[in-house]
Amino acid sequence: MRFYSFLALLLFYCYASAQSPINIPFDDARWNKQGNHELVDYRGQTALKIDDGKAGLPDVKFLNGLIEFDIAFDEGRGFKGVRFRCQDDNNSEEYYLRPHQSGNPDAMQYTPVFNGFAGWQLYHGENHSNTHRFRFDEWMHVRLAIFGDQMEIFIDNMSVPILYVFDLKHDALPGFVEVYSSNTVYFANFQYTPLNSYNFVSSTKTPPAIEPGTVASWEVSNAFEAAALGQGFTLPKALPQSLKWQQLSSEFTGLANVASIAKATQTERTTLAKFSLSSEAAQTKWLELGYSDDAQVYVNGQLIYRGQRRFRSRDYRYLGTIGYFDAVALPLKAGENEVIIALSENFGGWGVKARFPDMNGITLKK
Repeated sequence: MRFYSFLALLLFYCYASAQSPINIPFDDARWNKQGNHELVDYRGQTALKIDDGKAGLPDVKFLNGLIEFDIAFDEGRGFKGVRFRCQDDNNSEEYYLRPHQSGNPDAMQYTPVFNGFAGWQLYHGENHSNTHRFRFDEWMHVRLAIFGDQMEIFIDNMSVPILYVFDLKHDALPGFVEVYSSNTVYFANFQYTPLNSYNFVSSTKTPPAIEPGTVASWEVSNAFEAAALGQGFTLPKALPQSLKWQQLSSEFTGLANVASIAKATQTERTTLAKFSLSSEAAQTKWLELGYSDDAQVYVNGQLIYRGQRRFRSRDYRYLGTIGYFDAVALPLKAGENEVIIALSENFGGWGVKARFPDMNGITLKK
């Protein structure tokens, strides 16, 4: 695998202004190792074997550059990869491999981690995941090229990236780096290379403008226990007044990742996300809706929709990924209207997106 490291350096000296690579063997005392781990000899290399754990470099302040390592695993179900620009244990950028999805469109995943929630149900498809057929029980070389709000991923001796991310979700701030796995994995030859500039191999993109009719601005409450909603058909009047609210803008896809500002506990995993609109007359309007994981929609305090999109809640293959998969008929009155969506998180992402396919006679409040 050292051949791939040499090739990577040769290629990127042509593309980037780089400092010298910094190699940190896994027997170095700078590694903070947690969970089940041991140093072993594996297929000709000194390796860190992890069985459900992680190893981090708390003194590294990585911002822009290359992160490289060799990795080996079997075909069993699991998640293994790297987190970077970590601000703490709960906020980072994350890239991981899914061996059990080898050859499928979600064989690998980029997701941000906000307040302990990795949002893989919110971020999928282009810019977030891609297919790859892994080689099992032998070494593969992984290289991440990160600069600003973009990233390219290369496996082995690829000259074209297997994944291009044009919109890393966190602000670009230096942070520590760690490798991890949910089950058995082998890591070797870890190194990182700070970069002062980088020329992306991909045709770089900028996020497009948000679609007309999309709810672009939300007010999001702090988290509370779902039981506070009660079992009635109206939103308890005292509940919204008892909460603290923050403004949250939607991403270009229309997604509002509420985990980016709402902190959950084991019991407090529900939040309210609200927006207002004015209607020229009393009328009914379709609202296209996506959410994760549970939602209750209130219009002017009245419950009009309740649904659930949890992982495997519909059948064993159902992932619960977010999209405009539901449509809700909103009964609007003439004048001002308030729409409140109660969102409860179970696993895999905490977010909402909403858009009106027909804006005639209504205006969204900014």
